[in-house]
Amino acid sequence: MAQVLKTDTDKRYRRVLSASTLSGDSVKNRADEDLGNIKELMIDIPSGRIAYVVLSFGGLLGMGDKLFAVPWNALTVDEDRKCFLLDADKAKLENAPGFDKDNWPDMADTSWGERIHSYYGRSPYWTERKGIGREDVEMRDAGTGTAGISRER
Repeated sequence: MAQVLKTDTDKRYRRVLSASTLSGDSVKNRADEDLGNIKELMIDIPSGRIAYVVLSFGGLLGMGDKLFAVPWNALTVDEDRKCFLLDADKAKLENAPGFDKDNWPDMADTSWGERIHSYYGRSPYWTERKGIGREDVEMRDAGTGTAGISRER
């Protein structure tokens, strides 16, 4: 699951958003470098989980850009800036396994998925413990560095 970064405690935390509101959102790294934009959210239908974010990076005006599947659990939602954070520099992303808009990988292939998750230093979502009825929630308060909400089932 993606983590949530929220520094302004006066703003209301948005738990449920439509996929269309996330499409086009920017992805940045901790150095505030632009890593691209979200093109698609890929849903694992049997589990109902977001499996990957398809990130568009490079190119000019949408031409020549490369697509990358980034595991959902590799991202942090920055509530205040309305963007996503990925712990990767531009070089890591440039060297990441990617694909072009006309040649998508089989994202249901677990061996492909294991390579993608490993590249970003994450465990595959299908190996994580599943809660009953809803996902575990984790929220980090960047102002104090303390964990906010964390529930396990």
